[in-house]
Amino acid sequence: MAGYYVLKKAANGQYMFNLKAGNHEIILTSETYSSKAAAQDGIGSVQKNSPTDSNYDRKTASNGAPYFVLKSPNGQIIGKSELYGSASARESGIESVKKNGPSDDIREE
Repeated sequence: MAGYYVLKKAANGQYMFNLKAGNHEIILTSETYSSKAAAQDGIGSVQKNSPTDSNYDRKTASNGAPYFVLKSPNGQIIGKSELYGSASARESGIESVKKNGPSDDIREE
């Protein structure tokens, strides 16, 4: 099963989205956006930029857990991953976003 986006209104009234893999696990979470249209533009940016490895920053949280951020070519953060238990698990997460990011399946909650 292919990945898909879930677009929803956040608790603060703004909009955000999650990219989910075919197994329904969240693999990328967006920033919040002031409008639904801006969040849809963010999805478009993930669709366009997720296949390119150089758009990923591999990072380490303060507790030592690896994670990544997906950035647009202008350096703006498009989305963040969960915290992983190992660097190899983080790499698997990046590969999943590369594979599922181009999906045009957008679901609203």
